[in-house]
Amino acid sequence: MNLNRRHLIGASTAGIAGALAMPADAARAAPLTSLLGRDATQYGVRPGSSEDQTRALQRAIDDAARAQLPLALPPGVYRTGLLRLPNGAQLIGVRGATKLVFTGGASAIQSDGSDAIGLTGITFDGGGIPLPTRRGLIHALGGRDVRISECAITSSGGSGIWLEQVAGDISGNIFTDIAVTAVVSFDARGLSVCRNTILGTNDNGIEILRTAIGDDGTLVADNRIENIKAGPGGSGQFGNAINAFRASNVIVRGNRIRNCDYSAVRGNSASNIHISGNSVSDVREVALYSEFAFEAAVIANNIVDGAAVGVSVCNFNEGGRIAVVQGNIIRNLIPKRPIGTAPDDDAGVGIYIEADSSVTGNVIENAPSYGIVAGWGRYLRDVAITGNVIRKALAGVGVSVLPGAGTALVNNNMISETPRGAVVGLDHARAVTSDLSADGAQRFAQLVVGGNAVRR
Repeated sequence: MNLNRRHLIGASTAGIAGALAMPADAARAAPLTSLLGRDATQYGVRPGSSEDQTRALQRAIDDAARAQLPLALPPGVYRTGLLRLPNGAQLIGVRGATKLVFTGGASAIQSDGSDAIGLTGITFDGGGIPLPTRRGLIHALGGRDVRISECAITSSGGSGIWLEQVAGDISGNIFTDIAVTAVVSFDARGLSVCRNTILGTNDNGIEILRTAIGDDGTLVADNRIENIKAGPGGSGQFGNAINAFRASNVIVRGNRIRNCDYSAVRGNSASNIHISGNSVSDVREVALYSEFAFEAAVIANNIVDGAAVGVSVCNFNEGGRIAVVQGNIIRNLIPKRPIGTAPDDDAGVGIYIEADSSVTGNVIENAPSYGIVAGWGRYLRDVAITGNVIRKALAGVGVSVLPGAGTALVNNNMISETPRGAVVGLDHARAVTSDLSADGAQRFAQLVVGGNAVRR
């Protein structure tokens, strides 16, 4: 037994020594990338060539997919038009060294209902070539287990990645200089968009959309998103880091978001949305938004430093209701939104809320208007504002007191340095009462104010 072991060890050592002793030319000729699968150069693909490689690349993709093997792309630049991914196609490059330069067409990569496809370690350079409307440089229509990871998508003349009815994972990618939106998903069937870096888009950072209101469940987590412009203008459709529209049960967690023309996270008609643990700075409208026809939003444990409004949960008139706004730090709000065409009544507010909601345990500092506002005219119902700390606001808490407004509880808050008053009654955006926390102030049957610690 020992002799056999010595023999095997000796043979192994000799093999390693022999490999190390190979002539340099032979070592260079060895197709090392083929250890990952099929080597694209075996199909006549030539990295660094000035010629278009589309036909050779497509032949290599199809053959490797039929063999159920990955296709390895060695370092180099590959000029290519539209490439189609069949079932099981997996392209693997060397991160930072394998680059596909787009020469024109509807997209650089397209799949139509293909399952178990993957792109890893490849730079896709769109060259700024305009794409048709509603197209991405990478375009996937249908398919399960679609995985795009550790790629770079740059200079796309449309969106970066466009998905429809896709289940899979978009993770660890870097997006730069995107003409529309970095990642667009319609009608996802089980999608994660995680750990991506998005630097500079003209519409939105990430869009999670549905053609009709329904369950979506996409996870958007741990992304870094910066410099998002509202290029087409509008009143909030563009300029958002993360936008969920009609998509229920979306989780937006742990993202770092900076410098957006509009919102950091915007949920429109998105029920059961979770917005938690995000770090937000320098956004020029509502930082964290749940609006229109939604039921249930949790907005918790976020930090917002610099926005026109910290959190807004609104549109009770459209059915928007049920929220927990808890444990957020909101500070350094700006008095007006520079993008709007007219002054904004609610700018400079820390938290705005309307119906069937709890606002608790938040810290709000440096709000040029109100720390917290509950209700807009008669659109107020069953709101509890408790255990918050509000410092350095024009007024601490503003509550609608118009006829028809519902019940609100303002209790056990710490409110200091609010010259207009700790708690005031509102007619829409206008204060119409003295400080309701003071002795002898007018009382309203639907409003319960008590136990607040006020430092004037």
